Amino acid sequence: MQTIPDLAIPEIKPAFELYRGILRQKVSPQYTHARLQSVLATILSAWGAQRGRIGTEWRFYFIERGGAPSSSLVPDVAFLSFARLPKLPKEAAERPTIAPDIAVEILSPDDRAGDIAEKIALYLAYETLRVVVVDPQTTSITIHESNREPRVFSGTGSVDVFDDLRVDLGTLFPPDA
Repeated sequence: MQTIPDLAIPEIKPAFELYRGILRQKVSPQYTHARLQSVLATILSAWGAQRGRIGTEWRFYFIERGGAPSSSLVPDVAFLSFARLPKLPKEAAERPTIAPDIAVEILSPDDRAGDIAEKIALYLAYETLRVVVVDPQTTSITIHESNREPRVFSGTGSVDVFDDLRVDLGTLFPPDA
């Protein structure tokens, strides 16, 4: 297990993230963001409770590699498999120094496209298997994986997010929400 560096990140809400050596405060979410976060956490929990840990606003620490500065991201929803998560000590789960298997980022109107692209690249560089970007404005999901073009889904039907994890677009984006 790697030691968590002291990155001097303020522990306030909304959370700060550190990437490319710059502290950035996450956008304060509104109802649509909170609803999507709850729905996705419920779907991931039903699918993955026996496979790993699921959390919302869970901080992950990416330790320096090849001269890159250490970073810390707080995905809106994350899944970290038991296969990758060290059993002991408890600190490994509380403050993981590995990237999640699945990171979900729900876009807010004030998010900058460049910041989102940087976060996606950072997740993938640190071996996140799937980065799921949910866009409430376009009612779409984009799935990012290493060495593969992003896949964009909108409209109706289900999306294969990970192995046997399917997400119904109608559940995420109901017409009355």
